[in-house]
Amino acid sequence: MKIAIASGKGGTGKTTLSTNLSSYLAQSRQVVLADLDVEEPNSKLFLKGNLVFEKPCSKMIPQWDKEACTLCGKCEEVCRFNAIMKIGDEILVFPELCHSCYACSELCPTDSLPMVPRKIGELKHFRGDHFDFIEGRLDIGEEQAVPLIGQVIEYVDEKFSADTIKLFDAPPGTSCPVIEAARSSDFVILITESTPFGLNDLKLAVDTMRVLNRKFSVVINRYGIGDNGVEEYCDAEGICVIAKIPNDRRIAELYSKGELVYPKIQEFKIALEQIARFVGGLK
Repeated sequence: MKIAIASGKGGTGKTTLSTNLSSYLAQSRQVVLADLDVEEPNSKLFLKGNLVFEKPCSKMIPQWDKEACTLCGKCEEVCRFNAIMKIGDEILVFPELCHSCYACSELCPTDSLPMVPRKIGELKHFRGDHFDFIEGRLDIGEEQAVPLIGQVIEYVDEKFSADTIKLFDAPPGTSCPVIEAARSSDFVILITESTPFGLNDLKLAVDTMRVLNRKFSVVINRYGIGDNGVEEYCDAEGICVIAKIPNDRRIAELYSKGELVYPKIQEFKIALEQIARFVGGLK
C-alpha cells in the first residue's frame, strides 16, 4: 500500500502528519517514509536514524556533437520544451528546460545529440529503530523536481516489499511534483485546515485527485479555527473526513523543536489512531 500525504497549499501539516503517522504505524507494521518534497525536504528534522545508503541522482540530457552535426535544425523543431536552439552554426542545449524525452536524440539524422547523465540531486536512505526513511534532495539551482521524485519512488518500490506501508510526504500545491507523487500512490490523504484559504486550496487538490482518478480522503488540521466551510464542502461532495486534529499551541511548540507530537499530546494520538484504523482497512 502506497499512501501519499498531500495538500493544496504549504503549511497545512503534511510533514507533521507524515512523520508522526509513520512513527506511530511502525510500532506494529513495517513502514517506510519517503520525503518527496525534494525542493525543501524537512522530514529528517523530526526523525532519528543512521545513514545506510546514498547516491547521486541524474537526468539524461542531450550533448551536442559538433563534428557530426549538419545543422539541419531537426532537434529544435521537435523539442516541445524549447530546450534546444539553433543559432547560427551553434546548437545550444538548456539542461534546466530539458524533460529527457529523447525526441531530439532519437530523431537526429546524424546522431549528433547523444544523451548523457547530468546530476540533479541526491537520495539518502536512513534506518531508525522502527522504520526506514528515504530523502530526496534537489541540487540548488535545479528547476525540475519530477525526475528526482520519480527516482525516489522507484528506489522505494525496489527496496521494500509489498507488505510494507509506504508513506509519501508529497510536495505542496497541485503542480507537476504533486501529480508525480500522487499518480504513483494507491491512496491520497489530503490534509487541510478549516479556514477559507484551506478550503480554496482543498478544492484544487480534490479536483486534481479526481482528474488523476486517485482515491482520497481528508484530514482537517488545526480544527477549531476558521469556520465550518471545509466540513460542509466535504459533506456536500461525499468526501470522507478521516480525522480532525485540534488547534493546539503545544503542537506548534513541539514542531518548532523538531519533536514528534503524538507521544506527548493525547488528542493528537487519538487522531492518529483514527487514521491508522482507516489505513488498516484500505484494500
